[in-house]
Amino acid sequence: MLETPSNASKNDPNWERKVIEKLAMETLTEQRRKRRWGIFFKLLGFAYFTLVLLMLIGWGNTGNKFSDGKKHTALVELSGVIKSEGEASSDKINQALQAAFDDKGTQGVILRINSPGGSPVQSGIINDEIVRLRAKHPNIPLYVVVEDVCASGGYYVAAAADKIFVDKASIVGSIGVLMDGFGFTGTMDKLGIERRLLTAGQNKGLLDPFSPQDPNHKQFAQVMLDEIHQQFIDVVRKGRGNRLKETPELFSGLMWTGSKSIELGLADGYGNVESVARDVIKAEEIRDYTMKTSFSDRFAKQLGVQVTDGLMSMFSKVSIK
Repeated sequence: MLETPSNASKNDPNWERKVIEKLAMETLTEQRRKRRWGIFFKLLGFAYFTLVLLMLIGWGNTGNKFSDGKKHTALVELSGVIKSEGEASSDKINQALQAAFDDKGTQGVILRINSPGGSPVQSGIINDEIVRLRAKHPNIPLYVVVEDVCASGGYYVAAAADKIFVDKASIVGSIGVLMDGFGFTGTMDKLGIERRLLTAGQNKGLLDPFSPQDPNHKQFAQVMLDEIHQQFIDVVRKGRGNRLKETPELFSGLMWTGSKSIELGLADGYGNVESVARDVIKAEEIRDYTMKTSFSDRFAKQLGVQVTDGLMSMFSKVSIK
């Protein structure tokens, strides 16, 4: 709001000019503010319209549905860390496997694995689903093809397959469980930092990295890890059966090359996706059922980030006076 000039201001021969300049500057500031908001909402509206349009036309749709009944080999990719959020989640892998087994033209399923492992829960869910689907579709075999690495949770999944094929240089195994972390108590002592931890429940601070390690907590965690490890061993024994050549080191967490894994019974032979489809399944045409994040999903996620950044930027520039 423009202030009325005082008597002292009126005595200034340039007061009228200063008032006009101030009025012009405030008008210009207000116009810039309105223009900034106008551009923002136009961009937001355009982004929303584009997103809706992409969803309507199905751009980036990854639903792999083949209805022609032609005989083929179904391929599902399991790549990266196995976790609840990501391309290698149990939800995405299991949906792809279900679609592959349900297709009338599927002669066999190949699960191609390139994974260092991950969540034992997610791995177990995929393993259980493979067992269920094999029982439901006894005439459709499932083979695992290992490329670079199939370790820990990756092998937990692979153990449910009818056969496992590897390259001679693949990395296979790591049948073990770990829980890692850090301890900062020595550093805190040097810096003069005091840890103040309040809990309701005497074991609520289990393995707190800022407190000295409690022997009882360590023992409890070890028992839990041993239990999960035994579950892993049981799954491998059930899946591989008498093919395993058990040694004291087999379930120790060590990893082996593909050639050594065949000797130990962790794998069945050499092969890649093309050779297994051609020579084992006898259906050379390969159809990919892998569930990938669609363009619209990636766009929506990125749009959310950009809108948030835009709002933060706008409000950092606009102030109430």
